[in-house]
Amino acid sequence: MIVVENVIVSEDVAFVEFNCDLKSCHGDCCVEGDEGAPLEDYEIGIIEDYLDDIKPFMVEEGIKIVEKNGTFDYGMDGEYVTPLVNDRECAFVYFENGISFCAIEKAFLQGKIDFRKPISCHLYPIRITKYKDYDAVNYHRWPVCDAALILGHKKGEPLYITLKEPLIRKYGSAWYHLLLAEIKKIIG
Repeated sequence: MIVVENVIVSEDVAFVEFNCDLKSCHGDCCVEGDEGAPLEDYEIGIIEDYLDDIKPFMVEEGIKIVEKNGTFDYGMDGEYVTPLVNDRECAFVYFENGISFCAIEKAFLQGKIDFRKPISCHLYPIRITKYKDYDAVNYHRWPVCDAALILGHKKGEPLYITLKEPLIRKYGSAWYHLLLAEIKKIIG
């Protein structure tokens, strides 16, 4: 384990090579699974505030779910998650050329909002478990992402490089530089 301030990082973050391969996986992480993407408390309000700017990029079924049930649901452990359409796909998904994308991120990329997407989505396949005194940062292995392991290996990009931007978004630049220093100690 790698300890950086109050965050315990799995060594997988230093060694697992991973790079999303949307041509192979089709963005299935947005349409598969048992529940929606984890949401931070503050993200719910942001999504609610920007909903009118996000809706034009959503599919009709997603809009109906969000209008009926709201912008969040509860996961199996009682945490906040994005709502699902037909107990399958995220309500904020849209499809382009057979690939799933995030409507929230599309609104961001088109300059409509200043919130990229939930941090759990931006960090995936890293999952964060919050404890009283620290966060645990772990790699979540899922067969949906097997093609990303192949592409990551071809590019030689471990998770801490592939996910530099969201790691900085979550913990800050100074923390990320401390992480790099700790990883350097491990890999030489």
